[in-house]
Amino acid sequence: MIVLLQLAAALVTAPVDTVPLPELAPRNVLVAVTRLSMGDTVPRPRRKSIELSDGYETRLRIHQIASYATIPLFAAQVIVGTNLYNADASGTKRPEWAVNAHRPLAYALGGLFAVNTVTGTMNWWETRHQPEGRTWRTIHAALMLASDAGFAYTGSLGTDAKSSSRDRDRHRRWALASSSLALASYVMMLSPFRQE
Repeated sequence: MIVLLQLAAALVTAPVDTVPLPELAPRNVLVAVTRLSMGDTVPRPRRKSIELSDGYETRLRIHQIASYATIPLFAAQVIVGTNLYNADASGTKRPEWAVNAHRPLAYALGGLFAVNTVTGTMNWWETRHQPEGRTWRTIHAALMLASDAGFAYTGSLGTDAKSSSRDRDRHRRWALASSSLALASYVMMLSPFRQE
C-alpha cells in the first residue's frame, strides 16, 4: 500500500512525462506516464481521402504535352505575325511564307487550347475537393479561360487586319495580351512557382 501511495505521489508531482520508480525498483528503470488533458482526449478529425480516377492521370499527361507544344507555336506565330504586321504597316508585299503559315499556326494553337481547356477543366473539377493547391489551380484555370476568350476575340479581328491599320493594331494587341496571359498562367504551374 505504501508503495502505491509513493507511486501516486510521484505521478502527481512529477514535472516531466517520465517518473523514476520508487526505491524498491532499480533506479535506471523508468515508468512512462502519459498525462491526458481535455484537448488530448478529443480525437482529431482525419483528413478526407480524395481518390482520383485513372482518367485524371491520362488527362494530365495530355494536358502537359499540349502545353509543351504550345510554346514553340507561340514563338512561330510571333515571328510570322510580326512579319505580316510590318509588311502591312510599311505597305510592302507580305512574305508568302508568312501568309501561308499564319492561319495554320492559329488553327494549331486553337486546337491545342481546346484540348487543354477540356482536359484542364475536367481535372480541375475532379480535384475540386482537394484543398492543397486548390486556389492556385483555380487561378490558373481562370487565367487560361480568359486567355481562351482573348484568342477567340483576336481571331475575329483578324479578317479586317489586312485592310485597316486600326484593326491590325487591335488584332496584334489582343494576340500579344492573350499570349502573355497564357504564358503567365503556364509559368505559374511550373515546379519552382507552383503552390501545392
